[in-house]
Amino acid sequence: MRKISLVLTLLLSLAAIGQNDDTMKEFDSNFAHTVYFWLANPDSQEDRDAFETSLQKFLDNSAYAKTKFIGLPPRASRDVVDGSFSYSLIVTFESAEAQKKYQDEAPHKLFIEESSKLWTKVIVYDSKAIR
Repeated sequence: MRKISLVLTLLLSLAAIGQNDDTMKEFDSNFAHTVYFWLANPDSQEDRDAFETSLQKFLDNSAYAKTKFIGLPPRASRDVVDGSFSYSLIVTFESAEAQKKYQDEAPHKLFIEESSKLWTKVIVYDSKAIR
């Protein structure tokens, strides 16, 4: 019984701190914007640092983005997992109109200006909740 209590306490503690980052706000299912980036030089730490710095600056200054998740590909464990990208970005919005404003805001345009030379490919998947 003591071990079970210890395990439950540990799991609850990890769950409580897992999403407690200021850059990850509540997920808004009204509009999700998922972006995959393929860097031209993915092994260059200098390029990775420049990309991450520019992307984080952009997200910190966006007036419209809610969820702000930057990810790296995990090791593929199954054939259906595509881990060929360098970075992923998931941003959510309260509406399609807010996402349109995000596309036109100065921090987004500056990010593209600063970082577009670092990537060779970008794919975007936008989606809205089914209900």
